[in-house]
Amino acid sequence: MTSSRRTWWITGASRGLGRALAETAAARGDLVVATGRDAATLPSGDGLVPMTLDVRDEAAVVATAERIVAEHGRVDVVVNNAGYGLVGAVEELTDDELRGILDTTVLGSARVARAALPHLRRQGSGHLLFVSTTGAVGTMPLLGAYNAAKWSLEGMAQALAGEVAGTGVRVSILEPGGIDTDWGTSSMAFADPLTAYDALRETLFGTAVVPWPVEGTGGGTPPAEIAAAIVAHVDDESDDRLRVLLGDDAPEQVAAALHARLEDYQRDPRFVAALAEVAP
Repeated sequence: MTSSRRTWWITGASRGLGRALAETAAARGDLVVATGRDAATLPSGDGLVPMTLDVRDEAAVVATAERIVAEHGRVDVVVNNAGYGLVGAVEELTDDELRGILDTTVLGSARVARAALPHLRRQGSGHLLFVSTTGAVGTMPLLGAYNAAKWSLEGMAQALAGEVAGTGVRVSILEPGGIDTDWGTSSMAFADPLTAYDALRETLFGTAVVPWPVEGTGGGTPPAEIAAAIVAHVDDESDDRLRVLLGDDAPEQVAAALHARLEDYQRDPRFVAALAEVAP
């Protein structure tokens, strides 16, 4: 546990989990640089420093990292949270829609990590967090683009964790389940629908309408609870988990996804024998 004041850099801090995390960290006495594309929507107040940033702009990301260190002396916790949802069957998605979600979620996180790492290495300390989802363990029909972005994010983050091992830099992949935010409404994008998938939309979402009605789309763990759990994980320097489950439903969702995958692998007797060797 650390008692010194830390400097956080949180992307996608305008709303939802990013905003809740910025406010929670600031309330406990840390300094939080909250970044997002629209300065008017960023949180402000004691301990909060709003900065405009679009993570798709590499020069702006580098300049933001340099500005944070120049103005505040260091950066201790970097949270890659910028991203959005995208509903659409693979057949419905355009290349531009796929590029857009990957550019923000995956390339944006890579840009932030590249900009922060020289400062973290020079300090010999720091914590990089990547906000993923239980949807990076399993998948859901009509969320393939979102799944693809988060699966890619996790692969990159896990490799990065091995690359910085021994430098004093921690890496965590955060896997929340359902969160009671506007992710499913104003933070959601929709591909142009094909009627062939209307029945599936009705089954999964209760409506074939795209975009779906706002009413009744809430639910999940309150973002403040998720934020408090993230701060506790950051505080506990002995907590060296790479993947951190967050929210009431996350364990069940991950267990179901891994069980389904194991059922496939276990149909190969070679895998069963290898698994017994690894985990007798």
